[in-house]
Amino acid sequence: MVTVPGGRVMQGLRLLRSALKSWTYVPAAGIAAAFGTSVISAKVAVNGVHLHYQQTGEGEHAVLLLPGMLGSGETDFQPQIKNLNKKLFTVVAFDPRGYGHSRPPDRDFPVDFFERDAKDAVDLMKTLKFKKVSLLGWSDGGITALIAAAKHPSYIHKMVIWGANAYVTEEDEVIYQSIRDVSKWSEKIRKPLETLYGYDYLAKTCEKWVDGINQFKHLPDGNICRHLLPLVQCPTLIVHGEKDQLVPRFHADFIHEHVKGSRLHLMPGGKHNLHIRFANEFNKLAEDFLQ
Repeated sequence: MVTVPGGRVMQGLRLLRSALKSWTYVPAAGIAAAFGTSVISAKVAVNGVHLHYQQTGEGEHAVLLLPGMLGSGETDFQPQIKNLNKKLFTVVAFDPRGYGHSRPPDRDFPVDFFERDAKDAVDLMKTLKFKKVSLLGWSDGGITALIAAAKHPSYIHKMVIWGANAYVTEEDEVIYQSIRDVSKWSEKIRKPLETLYGYDYLAKTCEKWVDGINQFKHLPDGNICRHLLPLVQCPTLIVHGEKDQLVPRFHADFIHEHVKGSRLHLMPGGKHNLHIRFANEFNKLAEDFLQ
């Protein structure tokens, strides 16, 4: 248990009460941030929905964090929200529509859901008055980042992605089916999402996600965004954990091959959530690349 001086506790409680009075959501993990750099948590209207986001830092370089399947800033990016350099960067973590606190609506998966998320992400940052942004995209968020960078080349400064794929293979389909039933997930993985969503919404949305991602398997070449990769113009860092159990290495190699000038960085001990398990190493890698 961490102890802090009483005056700082009262200061933190006052900040929390003030946030609650203004209807701003402050996650439990964000309360500790009240004792250091503050984390703004709010919603804003974008493309017909109210998107939830967290924002911290005071740097001129805006960085948007894009979460993975069923993810949110709160569940996916605490080490980055807390520890990325606040002097260099203004960090924004958003919840895609239907995920996290960007509900309603419930999440759905039309064939263009990645394009929809990419448009929401870019329009969110424009609504927040950022003139240019860099992207950190994990898993599904990495796919969204690739699409955003391809379709908005003048707006995206730099990009770091990991755990992403530009197409779906039969091997991927087997992996996706293996995670369809959330009751078979480890409690460590399931519990934070169950706390956020409730079991029923989590289970239903995971099944819908599996069906949604597998629909690309039936398109030519399993295409999600492979046709857009040559359109990416920004400096791009692709990070791959060599023990990633969900996204095979060939996906990182394909993106590296087709995004001109991109760099590929391998983390030998990294799994799919390498930015959490190896947060310090990942954060330094991202900061060095973005500067």
